Amino acid sequence: MVEIRLTNTRTRKKEIFTPLDDRNIRLYLCGPTVYDRAHLGNARPVLVFDVLVRLLRHVYGAGHVTYVRNFTDVEDKINDRAAETGRTIRDITEETIQWYHDDMDALGADRPDHEPRATDYITQMVAMIETLIARRHAYVAEGHVLFDVRSFPEYGRLSGRSVDDMIAGARVEVAPFKRDSMDFVLWKPSDADTPGWDSPWGRGRPGWHIECSAMSAALLGPSFDIHGGGIDLQFPHHENEVAQSCCAHPDGDFARVWLHNEMLQVEGKKMSKSLGNFFTVRDLLDRGVPGEVIRFVMLSTHYRKPMDWTETKAQEAEAVLRRWRGLVAGIEPASSPAPAVIDALADDLNTAGAIAVLHELAGQGDASALLASAYMLGLLLPQMGAWAEAGEDAAMLIEALLAARAEARKARDFGRADAIRDGFKAAGVEVKDTAQGAEWSLTAGYDAAKLSELARSVGA
Repeated sequence: MVEIRLTNTRTRKKEIFTPLDDRNIRLYLCGPTVYDRAHLGNARPVLVFDVLVRLLRHVYGAGHVTYVRNFTDVEDKINDRAAETGRTIRDITEETIQWYHDDMDALGADRPDHEPRATDYITQMVAMIETLIARRHAYVAEGHVLFDVRSFPEYGRLSGRSVDDMIAGARVEVAPFKRDSMDFVLWKPSDADTPGWDSPWGRGRPGWHIECSAMSAALLGPSFDIHGGGIDLQFPHHENEVAQSCCAHPDGDFARVWLHNEMLQVEGKKMSKSLGNFFTVRDLLDRGVPGEVIRFVMLSTHYRKPMDWTETKAQEAEAVLRRWRGLVAGIEPASSPAPAVIDALADDLNTAGAIAVLHELAGQGDASALLASAYMLGLLLPQMGAWAEAGEDAAMLIEALLAARAEARKARDFGRADAIRDGFKAAGVEVKDTAQGAEWSLTAGYDAAKLSELARSVGA
């Protein structure tokens, strides 16, 4: 069996992955708070886990992997959006969940086996909070229930922080009813205008952190294999999940392996609204960037490294995918992916290394192996290719012109070769010559009429 190695945030080591039960491997990914469109950074953990699940199902069998990703549909941001718009919370969350599905589907991400909504697990959250109070890990204060951080000696282990250092570095006002500034809310009171549920502590709603602990326990048990999300969730969200889950289920291990992906940048800078470089997945899709291209760019960087989204990378990815789709047209995939691709993915999800293998297969002309291997990465899937098919006429013309240019160069007819080069530029077709052959992409100024005129003028 293939040996999978993953970098475990919990131990800060790359470890051999040994499932608790190789017939039921269980994963949990923190999903979105559903009040707005998913921005590009939100898509990265989805794609990382999508590839991880594909790998685990390849190695252990499709029926032996259970993947859970939640929806947080009760949260103050949702309440604020409802107050701003006058719409109901249910209306907002239903719409946003549909947006999320549409956008992640467009990126070729398979849907998880379970997509629990927080509001469907309030009973389990209340029960877990009652257990924490009974075991003296939580206390009631002014209608709130708070987790007593000092009651869990291992608090801070996941993020590598000490409680005293965190307190010393804090810059936030501490609620007067907290015993310790690091204690966090498990339950809080709701007023007449805020969603709420009956509980032993009065009408209220859960804190954010307790939601994932309750849902993962209900669907995967008190011990499961892998938990993950963006590095921004490592503290405090995941740290708090560990504390409350281990205290509620002292005989369980919660998540054995923790995977955290690094953050996303845009053109070398942190994505932020103030810099004007903040955009959602839908923004890119609406601008005509194919979902498959977004996926390719995202997977071209190892998940543990910061990923820089650039227009140049998107154009290069489009050119590569067009070329590969041309190579595999009408070809049946091999019976299994190339071993080198599996080896790369088994080495801490080295998607960049796997894509390098795809380049090698394309360069060798091994279309069957290329197709089967690309499927492992969620690339070149039939349902993802409409964007390339839409430009089939352009692709045929461009390939014919590239062939004509190659012939002109071979015949030392540099005037004709230069005319084709200049014609490409005028028509908005960007061509790059690489070791694997010419790669092309359509720029924002693409002009189909000029391309056709070029083909006629050079007899291509």
